[in-house]
Amino acid sequence: MEQFLLDRAMEHDSPTLLFNLATEYLMAAKTIRPGVTTLAKMVAAARTGATALTWEKVTHLLTRQLRADLDRLLVHDARLKMTRLAWLIKAATDASATSVKNAIDKLLYLRNMDAHTLDVSELAAERRRFLASVGRRSTNQALERREPQRRYPILLAVVAQSAVEQVDEVVMLFDQAVSARESRAKSKTDEALIERAKVGEARQLLLDVILPVLADPSIPDEQIGGLLRNTIGMSKLREVVSEGWKKLPRDHGRLSALHASYTYLRQFTPQVLAAIDFQGGTGTAELMEAVAILKRLNESGGRKVPEGAPTSFVPTRYAEYLAKARKDGDETAYRHYWELCVVLALRDGLRSGDIFVPGSRRYADPATYLYTPEQWAPRQADFCALVRKPADAVEAIEQGKQELHTALAQLEQTLAQALAQALPDDTGSVRLDEDDKLVIPPLSAEDVPGEVKELKAELTGMLPFAPIASLLIELDVRTGFLDCFTHAGGRKISTSTETKRNIRSVLIANATNLGLARMSEACGIGYDVLRWTQEWYVREETLREANTCLV
Repeated sequence: MEQFLLDRAMEHDSPTLLFNLATEYLMAAKTIRPGVTTLAKMVAAARTGATALTWEKVTHLLTRQLRADLDRLLVHDARLKMTRLAWLIKAATDASATSVKNAIDKLLYLRNMDAHTLDVSELAAERRRFLASVGRRSTNQALERREPQRRYPILLAVVAQSAVEQVDEVVMLFDQAVSARESRAKSKTDEALIERAKVGEARQLLLDVILPVLADPSIPDEQIGGLLRNTIGMSKLREVVSEGWKKLPRDHGRLSALHASYTYLRQFTPQVLAAIDFQGGTGTAELMEAVAILKRLNESGGRKVPEGAPTSFVPTRYAEYLAKARKDGDETAYRHYWELCVVLALRDGLRSGDIFVPGSRRYADPATYLYTPEQWAPRQADFCALVRKPADAVEAIEQGKQELHTALAQLEQTLAQALAQALPDDTGSVRLDEDDKLVIPPLSAEDVPGEVKELKAELTGMLPFAPIASLLIELDVRTGFLDCFTHAGGRKISTSTETKRNIRSVLIANATNLGLARMSEACGIGYDVLRWTQEWYVREETLREANTCLV
């Protein structure tokens, strides 16, 4: 019992939750429950033991230098007008250039502490989150009054968590700041297009007068000029000609409007490129080469983009800006437009996942979500059997080719039958149109007789109503899928009825979008219990295993 409470106290420090878990544990073990006072003392002892065990797990990280750095977090900084800890945990309120640079300062400060290299994985994830939350909501005086065995683990958890979150915040603010300027350029472009349309209305009215005259063959060519000048009037013609009418670029001038924000973007983009290690996936080699060139230009103060710098990532609608600047020999304009295209492509790559940031959670490498070769090897046979595909790649490709040829042969047969049986107004079959393009019409609704509908309604009314909880219980009896929800600690702590009940409640809350709070009110199970169950049992890997079991 003491070991059970100690393990749970390492996951969660709430006395109420620990007390409820202890009672459930005793009920599952069919043990006579001790007195409330005794159980409360055991919970208190477990919390004390968890504090000591936490100190034991992190004490090897607390070097003299790191302790001094952690102590400085609680010292008031006159320049910041707050403590370094308050500065670190204060989130940005907008995506301005100042906010981006402030976030970068926080990231560099944490890196100077080597916070990004701290390995606190010996502590359970819930314990780390709990300690970090204590550090974030506690006052400076409260942290200073705590004994070192409690203060240092709390500050260590805050710093380790902030080191990861700060990377995400820098990249997120970079994305938002660039997008805000791009949105502003779009608004300006739209306004310019509206004004252009107003001016174009006058030209359109002139065309309505000019074109009928030009298209009338009865009017001699030598009379057209005089007729138009008399009809329209020389003053009106001179007014329209003086206004001019420039051809719009392919993007309607959006990149040119964004160029007005170039100086603003330069306030933070060089710092972001220097602080964040952007890496590219498949198909981003030239973009990453351009990012590396831009970083070197920023470091050296160079102004001219080297000859042969990659431009394949530049969208077609922006390419003419670079071509015109290069043709005119305007190296400054070329540098500005090329740099803007690099920044926009980098932003788009982060959103699509083609660009990732090592050490980030939000912008992590998509490949990290896949099985490693070592993880895939023992699962390959079962997966291939499930999808009926050969494990050998050559055989799988050959099988795919055969399936493709079979499907194409069936399609050819269907098209031939449609052509032979086609009626003049037939538009409901798969066919080729006049341009030899494949036409697949929507499926027609199935004609269900009325008596069939009545019988279906009658049979449905005869079936008893099955609550979703009862269905889950029956499914578990038949398949044992709830056994797939194992504890994150790597072993099953209890397979009691109460634990399965909690797992079912969490599954229903998530599946119905009810939420844990309202589920707690509906079923009478404490919110802390449901939250703890979801954190330690209902995880992505256990859900995947349970789905496989059901299928």
